[in-house]
Amino acid sequence: MLTQKYINSLAYKIVGCAIEVHKNLGPGLLESVYELCLIDELKNNGLKVESQIYLPVIYKGEKIGHDLKLDLLVEDLIIVENKSVEVMLPLFSAQLLTYLKLTNKPKGLLINFNCENITKQVVSLVTKAFADLPLE
Repeated sequence: MLTQKYINSLAYKIVGCAIEVHKNLGPGLLESVYELCLIDELKNNGLKVESQIYLPVIYKGEKIGHDLKLDLLVEDLIIVENKSVEVMLPLFSAQLLTYLKLTNKPKGLLINFNCENITKQVVSLVTKAFADLPLE
């Protein structure tokens, strides 16, 4: 049975993998480099990862010409958006929240690798889908 505790433990594992990548590479590289290394680290930790997933935009019941692109989807539950920026903008969280709502996934992680301490640069967001799950 899917629970909040399970999803949170999965998110904890993802953040641990991001910390490992950051510890080995440090700040200042391109987002794509961190993403490839994070995918490798997640897979080495036994997690199922899909990358660069296209999400169709449906407007008033019709698909419009542009797709959104999710960076990573882990275990078909958690969307991970990777950044390598000097400043985390509120727009990044808004974007992730929109992806979560459109996909009905319970949790998302926004991770900025361009920093000294990655744990201070992780934003965790949850949706109603998460809130509706049992705690344990």
